[in-house]
Amino acid sequence: MKKLFAVLLALTMLFSCTAVLSEERVGADPDLVAAAQAEGELIVYGSCEEDYLAAAVNHFQELYGIKTQYQRLSTGEVPTKIEEENGNPSADVWFGGTNNPYDGLAAKGFLDNSYVPANAAHLTKDIYKDPNGYWYGIYTGLLGFMVNKDELARLGLEAPQSWDDLLKPEYKGLIWLSNYKTAGTPKLVANLMIQLKGHDEGIQYLVDLDKNVQVYTKSGSGPSKNVGTGECVIGIGFLHDGITQIIDNGYENVQLVVPSDGTACEVGPVAIFKGAKHPNAAKLFMEYALSPECVEQAANYGSYQFLVLDNATQPQAAIDFGLDPSLVWDGYDFAAAAADTEKNVNDVMEAIAAAGADTGAERFKTE
Repeated sequence: MKKLFAVLLALTMLFSCTAVLSEERVGADPDLVAAAQAEGELIVYGSCEEDYLAAAVNHFQELYGIKTQYQRLSTGEVPTKIEEENGNPSADVWFGGTNNPYDGLAAKGFLDNSYVPANAAHLTKDIYKDPNGYWYGIYTGLLGFMVNKDELARLGLEAPQSWDDLLKPEYKGLIWLSNYKTAGTPKLVANLMIQLKGHDEGIQYLVDLDKNVQVYTKSGSGPSKNVGTGECVIGIGFLHDGITQIIDNGYENVQLVVPSDGTACEVGPVAIFKGAKHPNAAKLFMEYALSPECVEQAANYGSYQFLVLDNATQPQAAIDFGLDPSLVWDGYDFAAAAADTEKNVNDVMEAIAAAGADTGAERFKTE
């Protein structure tokens, strides 16, 4: 009995020490921690992959004893929900996804920039935060193509190496992208094409690309999840999602392609909603999200984005696959993208419809 008690005591001390060390890695101000714990609750909308979202939220709850709930929504769904709530948000913070929809909510006054996280000092570049402090980045990911090597070989086709290659007639019906209205990924595609080619030429490119696209998934990671099975032969999306399919799901038939004619990157942010009901818990979550304690968990749950904090250890898989953020086209203008995203997306959808394409829900998925 004494031996059992000693073992239990040792385990309790170990868990206690681990929790203390974890809190030290977050480095939050004790007064903020106390204020957040007094509120006792936090609600998170998350747009990263659900396994990582759940792990991050649960660990925050374990560290601070704050009851934390989350809901996984695409980066297109969150703005719709927050705008409908019009200043009375049902969540406190937004975690992960792509930055373009965050820019849209910030421009409409639905994000709060009154708190500057201390841990934001660890961001490696200014582009990894909103210039007005509405959001702060936790990771970045390269845009590119994921292809099924077996299916391409069966069809006698080479893998596309550039954006212009995707327009080749032999790829008709083989390409998947995500829905411009529900996901952040295609918003980045639209911004990139317009910046690379000019507005009218970029819109025309996307109309021409549409002729080869079989389906537009609701979520940005949707195409990647169907490449390994061969249902999707060429998926446009973030290449770290392809790594997940290769490493975690065993699809060694998936090949990753960084477009030779230029690419862009997402920044996965964290932000506080204006009018948050648990403002101190939200601030504490910001500090946690911008710490190694949070971001280094990602690779354990199939998320292999490059991390943007100078005190965090990069996931080895991202390094091994060469998904270096320096591959981003150096002419990409993040500020212009933030200002133009909504217009660009509307212009693309109007042009696709005007060309007579099918824009129904069977093809542009919303569920």
